[in-house]
Amino acid sequence: MKKIFNICALAVVALAMVSCEMEHFRSDTMTSSQLAADPGAAVYTTDGNYSLFKDVLLYNGSEYSANTYVRHYLQMTEFRGDNMTLSGRTTDPLYQAYAYSDDATLSNNAYMWYIAYKIIYGANSNINAIVTGASTESDHMKGENLFMRAIAHLHLVTIYAMPYSQGRDNLGIVLRTSTDCSVTERATVGEVYDQIVLDLEEAAALMKGGSRRGHAGYISYEAAMALLTRVHLYMGNNDKVVEIADQLLGAAPSSKLESGDTLTNLATAATTSKETLWCVAHTAVETAERSSIASMYYSPDGTGGTGWCEIYWSDPLMELFLRHPEDKRFAAFFKQFATTGDETQRLVHWPYDQGENWRTNNVTNTAKLNADGKWAFTFQGKQYVVEEELVDGYTQTFIQYEGQKTRCYVRPHADMITGVRTGFPLYMMSKFSGQDGDSNLCSPIMIRWAEVILNRAEANAKLGADAKALADVNIIRERAGIPAWNDSYKWSEHGYKDLLSVVLDERRMELCFEGHRTQDVYRNGLKMDRQFAGVHTWEIIDPSDTRIPFKIPADEYLVSGIPTSAK
Repeated sequence: MKKIFNICALAVVALAMVSCEMEHFRSDTMTSSQLAADPGAAVYTTDGNYSLFKDVLLYNGSEYSANTYVRHYLQMTEFRGDNMTLSGRTTDPLYQAYAYSDDATLSNNAYMWYIAYKIIYGANSNINAIVTGASTESDHMKGENLFMRAIAHLHLVTIYAMPYSQGRDNLGIVLRTSTDCSVTERATVGEVYDQIVLDLEEAAALMKGGSRRGHAGYISYEAAMALLTRVHLYMGNNDKVVEIADQLLGAAPSSKLESGDTLTNLATAATTSKETLWCVAHTAVETAERSSIASMYYSPDGTGGTGWCEIYWSDPLMELFLRHPEDKRFAAFFKQFATTGDETQRLVHWPYDQGENWRTNNVTNTAKLNADGKWAFTFQGKQYVVEEELVDGYTQTFIQYEGQKTRCYVRPHADMITGVRTGFPLYMMSKFSGQDGDSNLCSPIMIRWAEVILNRAEANAKLGADAKALADVNIIRERAGIPAWNDSYKWSEHGYKDLLSVVLDERRMELCFEGHRTQDVYRNGLKMDRQFAGVHTWEIIDPSDTRIPFKIPADEYLVSGIPTSAK
């Protein structure tokens, strides 16, 4: 087979020698016979497999700097959601991911599929060759490879198939548990998830007696168990989520988190942060500059000179955070450009129909307080006064625009009168910036302790253990420096219909931009409301919509003939 499964024929000896305190260098897998003849070679091939999560590989005759597993994963999973907004059309295929208009020939679709199966093939080579029980160290390494096989399958099935909650019998992805690639067929979603659970359980058992080989760029027992909580949550196995999380978190869950004052460590020092369970470790030479994840979200000068700076916080996510502007998560990762410090003036913006079924913003930077103490401004020759209304206990702002009551935004932080791109204020995000002082560099965290706490919170909410669920939510809120939900500050008085909604909003704030939101919404049978400014269709998407999964790449189905339908 060509292209996708030509990795089955690869048998390239690893080129780089790696110690536990060094970074992962690019290498491919050795054959099983070579590994069996030299068991120590598994160190090199395993570390080479780690590198595939970040390397730019030759694909279809070229190396494209934006083609990395971690970049595509974090964009393809996050951009289907409602946390971010794209301020203009772009030739980068991330646009199609964001707009639900991807096709089978796009490079992000094709490369993500290709590189995930290359990682799985490499892991299978190592799993087959490493003899269980030979030593604590080799068992741990075999566990690392089982984890890599599991997480690659998990990422594939969440990207290219319908959510598990939509049915176990829907078509999943190609399940590979050996280096035999003679048969290529799509397993069901349920079969894929069942194998992921088996792999993570075996990985954890093999690693439990050993220790992580270095910083958090290496996989550990705790990382495997933490990922199991995510998988069981997706499968609806809430009792298992609670059981595993209880074991992992112990009596003092908050002790596993960064403090509210050191949250930027999640971006600048992920490999050494105590909150990181596993990250894709990068070094200064791997900045990727304007091909990095960060470059689309952030530019220190606000002009795009050091990053494209075309993707911003969405209005609904901003609104959620600005219920409590003191939120330390917001302070850590929200950046804006060209603030004036002039408290007498505000920038006001509101979405309007661009005429292409998407919305940009009308923006004015001339709003000032009038005699009634209201923000007022003149726009296109007309006078507007910003009215306030209490909604679910929080203040919201409106204007009468073209004869209709229209939601507008007067941000507490938005005392800026410059820094607007194509109608979008530069509300930038720095969650993937700042390692080694480089605005385009980080070691993206794939699993962290805050997620485990929130996984348990969601599971307990679904089990009816409200007090336990709320206690976990409050651990996260207290770290963020915002009010805990309690008898004097009740979630039921702030627009929440049930405790699950409370948990999901906290997940949204805590894990925003990390690739969770789309799954969180759809797997809970909820609709995705994308009625906010951005170059996407103004719509609400149903959890059964077959546009949710990405298209199976043409490179695959043209060779193997596997079906491409979502169900």
